[in-house]
Amino acid sequence: MSFSFNGVISALVTPFKNGKVDYKSLENLVEYQMKNGIQGFVINGTTAESPTLMKDEVETIFNAVKDVSEHKVPLILGTGTNSTEMTIANNLMAQRLNADAVLVVVPYYNKPTQAGLLQHFKTIAEASSKPIILYNVPSRTISALTEETIVELSKHSKIIGIKEASGNIEFALSLRNKCQKNFLLLSGDDSTFLDFMDVGGNGIISVMSNLMTKASRGFYEDFKAVNMEKAQSDFKRHLNLINAMYVESNPIPIKWMLWKKNIIATPDMRLPLTTMDTQFQEKAETLMRECKLL
Repeated sequence: MSFSFNGVISALVTPFKNGKVDYKSLENLVEYQMKNGIQGFVINGTTAESPTLMKDEVETIFNAVKDVSEHKVPLILGTGTNSTEMTIANNLMAQRLNADAVLVVVPYYNKPTQAGLLQHFKTIAEASSKPIILYNVPSRTISALTEETIVELSKHSKIIGIKEASGNIEFALSLRNKCQKNFLLLSGDDSTFLDFMDVGGNGIISVMSNLMTKASRGFYEDFKAVNMEKAQSDFKRHLNLINAMYVESNPIPIKWMLWKKNIIATPDMRLPLTTMDTQFQEKAETLMRECKLL
């Protein structure tokens, strides 16, 4: 089946219990989002705590999501690392698992130049049978793709789009004007989602949609229907809750909120991340109640 990658796609949380992946909670989480209109999943992304997942866990999680969702929406596998060869190997795993696309983050820690980034992504694209979505998230990787590098990469037939998570709307507008029309622009910043759509975005790979699935889909559909007053009003009503999802490093707050709503069994994180500090919990609960999520 051929999927569109437009719309609201969840960067899926990985539930844990007693240090292990909690597959029952994962099933609940996927079912909850499917019932509320999610349009796709990213598995093994930042929100999944990907640096702490073992390869066999990633495979089992992917297959579990595929089974529960009945593969009715696109499944995108996060495969990017700070090693070109390792990323290529991960893309072969994505092919074997029948992922619909791969999400490849800018290499972190080793701080490549733009020339290195260009060669990195082109080499991966040449070796991949799956469509590639670039992932630009400078707050986590330090190095970032420049406009010129993205425009050049957008010309490659295997590189179909970018998750742009800088929150810089002017940058997104410039990409829309300079990249090919069919090059997907997906927001990676929940709080600027509607502004991103307004400059030509195609959708979002979202944290908030794990919890606010129906509302997030509503923002998108109202925008597409040019019902901007409703989209802006509903978005503004949820904005304090969205911002509360980032009071500590993602996915700490969203996991706590999913636990509070009884979608997942625990808010447990894998070290070095820890559960949300008590100082933020009362406010998060209040905001969830205001948005009728409790």
